[in-house]
Amino acid sequence: MILNVSGRCDIPAFFSDWFINRYREGYVDTRNPFNLKLVSRIYFKNVDLIVFCSKRPRPIIKYLKEINKPIIFHITITPYKSDIEHVGSKKDIIDSVKEISKIIGRDNVFIRYDPIFISDKYNLDYHIKAFERLCSLVYPYANKIIISFIDMYKNVLKNINDLKIKTFTEEDYKIIGTNFSSIAHKYNLKVQTCFEKDNLVKYGFDEGECLSRVYAYQLTGKKFTSWKARGCSCAEMVDIGAYNVCKHFCKYCYANFDEESIIRNFSLHDDNSSLLIGNIEKDDVIKVRKK
Repeated sequence: MILNVSGRCDIPAFFSDWFINRYREGYVDTRNPFNLKLVSRIYFKNVDLIVFCSKRPRPIIKYLKEINKPIIFHITITPYKSDIEHVGSKKDIIDSVKEISKIIGRDNVFIRYDPIFISDKYNLDYHIKAFERLCSLVYPYANKIIISFIDMYKNVLKNINDLKIKTFTEEDYKIIGTNFSSIAHKYNLKVQTCFEKDNLVKYGFDEGECLSRVYAYQLTGKKFTSWKARGCSCAEMVDIGAYNVCKHFCKYCYANFDEESIIRNFSLHDDNSSLLIGNIEKDDVIKVRKK
């Protein structure tokens, strides 16, 4: 089993103490987001690989050496300011990349420039300069950068007036594709898209997945199926996060759409609970998940 920590919220940023408590205890529970009374119980003895995803990974670093499992770390570094997201110091995030790379290895650190949107403020020139700056800082500590373009999620539509998004044209994709490809290769970095209709290979991007089944096999010695829930060719992962929990308040986020719910859910977190939010209730149905 590949554990995703986490696509639904930034567990490394906000709940690292909780996660290491669960790791030490030997299991973690997670509610089915579409059937809240159904709880999956995951024993870490059944976990082959852990994929951390974070925009602010500093809090988890002190625990990484304790985790006796293969680790991949996706770190999202976007060029937006506090009008769009609240992730703290970008310098600290870069410093975290350096520290994580020393612990788990350059090959297991993936940088995400994700998602890209364009507006009058965040125009193509802005993104090209920001991408060059990013590559110049992270190339000794990672070997791959993954990009994606903004999708019209519920939260994006809610914040459309703040985002001031412009529609991408084919020429925009070409400019991003050719420039990003040239910059990445200049710094000996691979660059690819994430689950995009146009993978930009024609502009020099690599073709690949966020986590290929081949690489998962190399790390674990086990074969994994493709991620059917997403419809992509990444290795299948099990997410232990929850929606409407992350307090980065990114206006482009796919996992949050209600700030009042985020604040309420956050207040229900207990570092000693087996669940990220709340506690096990009497009428919960708990099923052990092994894959």
